Amino acid sequence: MLVRVGLVSLTIFVPVILIVANINAEDWRTASREPVGLAPEPEETPEAVIQVYAARAVRWRGVFGVHTWIAAKPAGAPAYTVYEVNGWRLRQTGSAVVQSDRPPDGRWFGNTPDLLADLRGAQAEALLDRIEAAVTRYPYATEYRVWPGPNSNTFTAHVLRDIPELRVDLPPTAIGKDYLGRRLTAAVPSGTGYQLSLLGTAGILAAAQEGIELNLLGLTFGIDALDLALKFPMIGRVELFPAGLLLLSIAAALLAARRLKKT
Repeated sequence: MLVRVGLVSLTIFVPVILIVANINAEDWRTASREPVGLAPEPEETPEAVIQVYAARAVRWRGVFGVHTWIAAKPAGAPAYTVYEVNGWRLRQTGSAVVQSDRPPDGRWFGNTPDLLADLRGAQAEALLDRIEAAVTRYPYATEYRVWPGPNSNTFTAHVLRDIPELRVDLPPTAIGKDYLGRRLTAAVPSGTGYQLSLLGTAGILAAAQEGIELNLLGLTFGIDALDLALKFPMIGRVELFPAGLLLLSIAAALLAARRLKKT
């Protein structure tokens, strides 16, 4: 019994501790925004490029979720354009939507970004105008709420729904991605299924790319059967292999120990 309790405790608390330990506690005013090498240099990459990123949010918000953004570069362009939503920009300018030429793979106030999608060449070039149009149509430019949305992840999900060719599976820690406003149903960001959502606080999603997700109070639980992965709040995506092999090994060891005890 004690062994089972211990394993459950480790399963729940160790990932959370690791998350907290890896979130940069540096003052946001001095935290690094340097690129990490995930985006190709424009002068070395003449072709068009579209990339999607996610990084843990600033300060305490990073325990629960990530900030996401989209970067695009036309063929021959000397720099990327980064599209994102920031709450503080809404207070300063009246619009939360930001277009800038910051490094697309820059640290998000000290936190290292993950690359969610990378499309290049003629396919990327064909989507650039549609990205601009989707950004312009974003319906919540004058609104921002950390929970349940609309926020930066609501924005990214909105643009991706108009660009399903990118096939992006936003992480379960992208709180706000399921906020649909007054709508109850919509296509999922990857374009491979549909979702039902009540103001981003409760809902369900089923898609080939994302799998099955359940939204409870803005927190995502899910399973991706095709890629053999589980999805959890705060922790994010957990690949079953090789983690699955580790769990099977633990289960086998416990079963063997039980049999030895009985004999």
